Amino acid sequence: MNDSEDQAIHRLTAPAAARNAAPILEVLRGALPARGMVLEIASGTGQHAVHFAAALPGIAWQPSDADPRARSSIAAWQVHAGLANLREPLDLDVRREPWPVGAVDAIVCINMIHIAPWEAAVALMKGAGARIAAGGALVLYGPYRRGGAHTAPSNETFDADLRARDPSWGVRELEAVEALAQTEGFVCEAVVPMPANNFSVVFRRQPARAGE
Repeated sequence: MNDSEDQAIHRLTAPAAARNAAPILEVLRGALPARGMVLEIASGTGQHAVHFAAALPGIAWQPSDADPRARSSIAAWQVHAGLANLREPLDLDVRREPWPVGAVDAIVCINMIHIAPWEAAVALMKGAGARIAAGGALVLYGPYRRGGAHTAPSNETFDADLRARDPSWGVRELEAVEALAQTEGFVCEAVVPMPANNFSVVFRRQPARAGE
């Protein structure tokens, strides 16, 4: 087996990642700086990392994942793509301190907080607050409940399936996520409806108030 064949075996693919990459990229173009370091948390297969790094050459794209199999896939995609601005994946679980990365200009987290305990969302916000300076963005993507209700019957079914698999999982209340973000100095800048009844949520870090 040659190196190319070996990489192909390790490059995982997810149909949803292929479908939603372009719409998410449009949100990122408006939310992220033209240049700087962006940390992607829970990068999964690595398809998004390649797509975004290729489209945003001024950004150093740092993928990460807590799952060794995912990191293997991300690394294989990185080698396959050959992009100078796409870094090797980090072993990062938001609940495990210290994170293996320092200050960053923005953080992107796609489809994580509903497939993890609420403690992961808390840790994500805490880690983002410690690493993103005023003006930086935290961008989340996924399904949310709004005003105490699901936004589509399919999301209600998905939520029930998640909670059956693990009671600590589930589609989160957007208002609760916004309140959590505020505790770390972020304000909600935009909630963008996306395909398949998902949302991109852009939070912006605010300057610290006097005395903080």
